[in-house]
Amino acid sequence: QVQLVESGGGLVQPGDSLRLSCAASGRTFSRYGMGWFRQPPGKEREFVAGIAWNSASTFYRDSVKGRFTISRDNARNTVYLQMNSLKPEDTAAYYCAGSTYSSATSNFRDYDSWGQGTQVTVSS
Repeated sequence: QVQLVESGGGLVQPGDSLRLSCAASGRTFSRYGMGWFRQPPGKEREFVAGIAWNSASTFYRDSVKGRFTISRDNARNTVYLQMNSLKPEDTAAYYCAGSTYSSATSNFRDYDSWGQGTQVTVSS
């Protein structure tokens, strides 16, 4: 497993931007896919974005396509989630996750490492 620590959440207004960061330590970060999930209030955890070990592929849930960008810096053992044009429905606790594969999937069962989460609240 890998230890993950998220940061960058906060309270913002609709249309604002935030960048979440996730610092990893432990197993070799650069060999594994990474993902971001979120859990809105009163709802189940849902996939947001995923990135392969070498950044060759990324994918997103439909509702964030064109607004969110996942990226990683293997030299810094860090994965990012740039969130633009935030909407109230993006309000959630956001979790970074480490995959057991070199690719990344939308299935939370494919991830064995989770951060503690960072809260993002979008409200006017």
